[in-house]
Amino acid sequence: MHRPRVTVKCFGSPARITLACLLATVVFFASIMTWGQDQSVSNTAALQGFVKDSAGHPVAGATVYLQPKDGSLAQSVKADGVGKYGFSGIRDGIYMLRVEMAGFNPAALGPCVIVSGESKTLDLILESPKKIPAQPSSPPSAKAGSGSPEFFDEPQFTVAGVTDGTNLGGHGSNTVVRTKDALAKDIASLSGSPGKESRKPVETALRAEVEREPGSFDANYQLGKSLIDDGKAGEALVYLERASKLKPDNYPSSYLLATAYGDAGQFQRARTSAQALLTSQGGDKQAQADLHHLLGDIEEKAGNPLDAVREYQRAAELNPSESNFFDWGAELLLHRAVEPAIEVFIKGNQIFPKSARLLVGLGVAWYTNGSYDQAAQRLCEASDLNPIDPKAYLFLGKIQAVETTQSDCSSERLARFVKFQPGNAMANYYYGVNLWKRRNGPDDTGSLGQAESHLKRAVELDPKLGVGYLQLGILYSERQDFPSAVFAFQEATKATPQLEEAHYRLSQAYKRTGEKLKAEGELQLYHQISKKKDEEVERERRESRQFVYTLRSPAPTSRP
Repeated sequence: MHRPRVTVKCFGSPARITLACLLATVVFFASIMTWGQDQSVSNTAALQGFVKDSAGHPVAGATVYLQPKDGSLAQSVKADGVGKYGFSGIRDGIYMLRVEMAGFNPAALGPCVIVSGESKTLDLILESPKKIPAQPSSPPSAKAGSGSPEFFDEPQFTVAGVTDGTNLGGHGSNTVVRTKDALAKDIASLSGSPGKESRKPVETALRAEVEREPGSFDANYQLGKSLIDDGKAGEALVYLERASKLKPDNYPSSYLLATAYGDAGQFQRARTSAQALLTSQGGDKQAQADLHHLLGDIEEKAGNPLDAVREYQRAAELNPSESNFFDWGAELLLHRAVEPAIEVFIKGNQIFPKSARLLVGLGVAWYTNGSYDQAAQRLCEASDLNPIDPKAYLFLGKIQAVETTQSDCSSERLARFVKFQPGNAMANYYYGVNLWKRRNGPDDTGSLGQAESHLKRAVELDPKLGVGYLQLGILYSERQDFPSAVFAFQEATKATPQLEEAHYRLSQAYKRTGEKLKAEGELQLYHQISKKKDEEVERERRESRQFVYTLRSPAPTSRP
């Protein structure tokens, strides 16, 4: 490093010369140190902020971790008496922030892009944990001879209303927050029956039959049902309305017509039809439960989640079936009533311990609540129930891809996933990410070699898998193989142009190869895409509906 050259001349008596030279020497070294510090500061950044609780009060003594996303050693500091924390001397890179404090749920924020010379301010919000019912090791038995499971005691929560999502904690660009929201939507997509193959040949034959016999109840009913199964509710209406006129008292036909109205967006007709059926069913609890569930579906589609969740709850109370438990829990989770969702999924799992999707729902709910270890364990258990079904593995992979730590059970199950489905691109990608995150530094050639092999296989199987190329580029960057990293990041941006991290990392790789103009261009793209995504997230939050709920302590158990 170049240092400034200073010449000191001393004149006068020996004592004065000694003192003058000493002072000059101190000034000389101070100038060198200051110069060096200025150079260091120009190449680093600072990050500071306050740790607060959900009411905005400072949380003194909280531990804040700054974790580089490349998996290298994290820094940590303690918040001071007013909740203030700070990091200095931070190098360029992508970081995750995590804050922990006894008596609060841990919180994560990131990824945060740190650029040399800047000073970021990020406040962190800690939320107090709510009491969650314990999960016993063995499920309760069903009522003797009833043929149906016993419903649990009155739920220990009340959903009181809804609000918009703008009062949520976290930051708009928080990958973990985005992941939690996406996972909740994915859970909701598991509701209902599994997708069916196209029934086009059947539909063609049924249409021909209706043309031959337009007054046939069976022909109109079967064609309407086939069209609903194929997602063509609007087309189904004319046939189901005709069938309903032919047999007004036929319950299956009337139920299907109400379903078609809801699927076609005619919510008032759907609601009126379902409520009329509910009145006519009298004491048939099974039919009543089905109709309350149908009303829940209608209200959710109509944008009335509070009415929807109450209908799902009523359906589960009347008929505590696996599907009613799951859909009730999924609705709660979708609208961020996390603790109630955990309670419902736990109770459902107690009664239906062989239901993989109830365990998946419980795992995602625990993750949303900030409990990664609980989430991983439940998802691992779900994958064990049906090891050839990819659903639980995919949820597990999505979670571990954004977490810095990896559980042992996650590694074992993702290894099994790729063993059972070697031709699955996502299986190779998630296992490759897992191997890379569990490596013992850049010298762990064994793990890195396996990770590279699976990531390459992933992009071979799916050339449009942008995240696969991104992870390969990260791996090459750690090896200091920047030409290979540049190529991988370029492929990532081609496959997924809106993958902002790929643009940022490509910018950094261009810097290392001396291509400054290209680096600036990619950094500009990164900022543009990040801003757009932040705006989209904020818009979605404004439009989303979040449940407002209260939790009750369980009633004390009386002793004999």
